[in-house]
Amino acid sequence: MFGTLLTGVDHIPHTHLPEKNAFTKGEPEHGADLADTLERIVALHDPSTVAAVIVEPVAGSTGVLIPPKGYLQRLRNICDKHGILLIFDEVITGFGRIGAPFAAEYFGVTPDIMTTAKGLTNGVVPMGAVFVRDEIHDAFMNGPEHMIEFMHGYTYSGNPIASAAGLATLETYQEEGLLTRAKELSPYWEEQLHSLKDCPHVIDIRNLGLIGAIELEPIAGEPTKRAFSAFLKAYEDGLLIRTTGDIIALSPPLIITKNEIDELFDKLRKVLMNNI
Repeated sequence: MFGTLLTGVDHIPHTHLPEKNAFTKGEPEHGADLADTLERIVALHDPSTVAAVIVEPVAGSTGVLIPPKGYLQRLRNICDKHGILLIFDEVITGFGRIGAPFAAEYFGVTPDIMTTAKGLTNGVVPMGAVFVRDEIHDAFMNGPEHMIEFMHGYTYSGNPIASAAGLATLETYQEEGLLTRAKELSPYWEEQLHSLKDCPHVIDIRNLGLIGAIELEPIAGEPTKRAFSAFLKAYEDGLLIRTTGDIIALSPPLIITKNEIDELFDKLRKVLMNNI
């Protein structure tokens, strides 16, 4: 719906394979081979013309897609083989969401560039940050002495309020152990989430850390209607969920308790059983 956006961009296939991976707990078994499509694209264009591969370790708005086992590792290996940068978009997965400070640590795959935001300031004050490997940083630092190292900027760069919020948030993560708390809660979260498997119109459930998705059977000719109906009924019952297509996406606060997880899924079960 947003047109072509940046030109010269190719897309590799998504990894959503419900016929093979439906109701998987954690990383799916099937789909790592889809990363090999990158080899075909590289061969088509010539590796020297490919600047980077950009991927969300766990795809968010496109449907909460958990990467198959070995998928991200394959992307890393192909990028290394051809001298291509690998960029992780960790706006969602960064800062403790899946049980480690960053998805790069969780999956054991180190990108060349990492983009972050949201969790950096608890999402309350807008702020983003980009992390890069030393050699990328050094390449920008080796320019002419009379030039600014990275000639770029935004109106609100270095905002003191956002900077203070970021520092305070990082302190809270450390003091309350929030960057790894999802690892402790994820087994209970997973159990409660998958308990909704028997609800009407549920065709898939997937999860990783404190992320969850419930995919609903679409209504013919009215895509998104079923999930949006669930959103409205949940909101009326004091539960705020997010929907993307016919998928209910769940991403609770890292401070959520087991009792609050129970309350969340009790309310969501009532919504789903209410023949939405």
